[in-house]
Amino acid sequence: MPTGRWYYDKTSQMKIIPLIEGAFTVDQSKEFIPFDLSKDKLEARSKGSLLVEIQPFLIITSTDLILLDTGLGFTGENGKMQIHNNLSALGINPEDVTKVLISHLHKDHSGGISMPDKQTPSFKNAVYYLNRNEWEHANEKHSLSYHSEDFQSLQKHKKVEFLKGTGFIGEHIEYIFTNAHSPYHQAFKITENNSIAFFGGDVAPQLMQMKNRFKAKYDYDPQKAADLRQQWRQLGESENWKFLFYHDIKYPIYSFRQE
Repeated sequence: MPTGRWYYDKTSQMKIIPLIEGAFTVDQSKEFIPFDLSKDKLEARSKGSLLVEIQPFLIITSTDLILLDTGLGFTGENGKMQIHNNLSALGINPEDVTKVLISHLHKDHSGGISMPDKQTPSFKNAVYYLNRNEWEHANEKHSLSYHSEDFQSLQKHKKVEFLKGTGFIGEHIEYIFTNAHSPYHQAFKITENNSIAFFGGDVAPQLMQMKNRFKAKYDYDPQKAADLRQQWRQLGESENWKFLFYHDIKYPIYSFRQE
């Protein structure tokens, strides 16, 4: 069963909140086109279009305000970034975010790294964590999936930590090198007391892909991604992980133990 649109563990004080940017369709052009679930028809879009949610996650622990990926970077009607509006609706100032964890730099995950001027990090007091090889790959790769201007503000940002392989950020955040969706993609596991939040990025973007032996042609290594999803599901069920699904419209947060 779903755990709901957001999750709060009273024993650990961990809060997990999806910062929903809306539903979109995306095809081979890699353009994200807004989709109104109440009236739009998927079959009216170009052949092969996928319907996805875009939703970064905010995790509030006893010591940090952690942002997992940054969305598309769109602005709202008030001219402010949508991700900032979503935080403001929760009574949170973007300057209060302490850590930004980046799974990979595809534009739907990195668009909100910088302010609209592309010169200033959008979370200026936060430490940004990303894989060094992913950074180099994204800056060198000529691909519709990457918009390098979205993350160039980090060049001069003093609070960037480049990661390699698998390891820990402090005691409670594990970063896990996957090499599956993109060549240097990483996942994150955040633990506080008896509560575990797991963010598989685009290796585990939707519940459906976790439940089925699904191979996605758009993955860098489809077989490895499929294998990782099965491994993570087994571990997550035994340890009661809260899975955070970045692209799932119905189930942003899910625990297999509650099925």
